[in-house]
Amino acid sequence: MKTLGIIIFAGVLLAGIQNSAAQNCGCSPDLCCSRFGYCGSDEAYCGAGCQEGPCFSPPPTNDVDVASIVTDAFFNGIIDQSDAGCEGRGFYSRATFLEALRNYPQFGRVGSEEDSRREIAAFFAHVTHETGHFCYINEINGPSRDYCDENDTQNPCNPSKGYFGRGPIQLSWNFNYGPAGRSIGFDGLNNPEIVATNPVISFQTALWYWMNNVQPVIGQGFGATIRAINGALECDGGNPDTVSARVRYYTQYCNQLGVAPGDNLRC
Repeated sequence: MKTLGIIIFAGVLLAGIQNSAAQNCGCSPDLCCSRFGYCGSDEAYCGAGCQEGPCFSPPPTNDVDVASIVTDAFFNGIIDQSDAGCEGRGFYSRATFLEALRNYPQFGRVGSEEDSRREIAAFFAHVTHETGHFCYINEINGPSRDYCDENDTQNPCNPSKGYFGRGPIQLSWNFNYGPAGRSIGFDGLNNPEIVATNPVISFQTALWYWMNNVQPVIGQGFGATIRAINGALECDGGNPDTVSARVRYYTQYCNQLGVAPGDNLRC
């Protein structure tokens, strides 16, 4: 059995934290306060998740109805491929995905209809890979791993809690649980377990990560979304087999949704 979602997001997000001077949304008026509480003026600070300052405006939405694309047949076609005894079979559902989606009206609704279909295919390709067709809620052997970045003083770890992968995109690390919880409305640092017990919050964490880190690069091709999720752990030769698996799911779902997958599929 392969291990899913190990050390997700570390390469991308931890690097950004280590290279910034910590702030607490006390930025000067000409700077943005990022979703992580750091000051700056580029896309990483003023783009998705910007809390204060001259934040960039979100792109306009189109008229695509995501629910009409993510049909029962599409969603169940994924989850039905997992074993009947999987913990995720009684946890993940199309209904909870759509409920979580209410807080993210820009998901699957930026650009053309073809762009929307490609984004939806990309999201579910990564979810399929991370959870084994919605089989897993928790990362395999996750409790045995230390996902605490002690340098992140904005999101101090609770020593009795584990920040291993949970949910559809296997949210990991204190520097993801803290901001995700503050954005969604739960205590991510002291109650990370809720991501594995509340299916709506679970999907919300996946959509939170997607909207803040993946949607901004999706125009660069599916390969850029792989890099945004797992960075050097898979890209640049890090793990070509998992890259191939993600690409395979993506092209399969693009075919199902009637859209060309586009260029730059690998990272």
